[in-house]
Amino acid sequence: MEFENSFEVPVPLNEAWDILMDIERIAPCVPGAELTEIIDEKTYKGKISVKLGPVALIFNGQTTFEELDKENHSARLKAQGTDSKGRGGAHANVTFYMEPSDKNTKIIISTNLQLSGAVAQYGRGVGMIQDLSQQIVGQFANNLAKDVISPTTGVDGDSSSVSTSKDTTTNQEPKANAPVQMGSLGLRVLWNAIKRLFGIK
Repeated sequence: MEFENSFEVPVPLNEAWDILMDIERIAPCVPGAELTEIIDEKTYKGKISVKLGPVALIFNGQTTFEELDKENHSARLKAQGTDSKGRGGAHANVTFYMEPSDKNTKIIISTNLQLSGAVAQYGRGVGMIQDLSQQIVGQFANNLAKDVISPTTGVDGDSSSVSTSKDTTTNQEPKANAPVQMGSLGLRVLWNAIKRLFGIK
């Protein structure tokens, strides 16, 4: 299945690129995600937890950047993961690019996703998967703005003062990232599906 998501960040293109390429720094902003190993500058291992009511899914996987084009602010990557209890897996080919916007930078993400095993039963409808992914992307954008961009922005709100360097003054461990909770997300996904069914704008 193929779908597209987007979000915006209040920093110029070059700063947005530097922030989003700092995987170790932004990983805690992804709902339910944890970076477990940095293999090299283009390959990362991690896991993501999703809680579906009483059912908890934990995907262990690897992400590899196959193409990085800093000049054109675009990238192509592949990600694959398997459920820790053997209930299936996911494989995704993802491309994204950045462009100027009213809020400084817009990031557009195109995903080709394949699900396998019992996990595939949760994603029969492309529309529902797309709605869910957009909710997760929205949470990521909010966390990014709050935890990464805002703390390093000057008091005058000038995005030019954003720092993209790692903080080496402390040895704090990254904070634990809670699993993606499907309660309110699920309701919003269901409502979006109903709107599409009845043509509600």
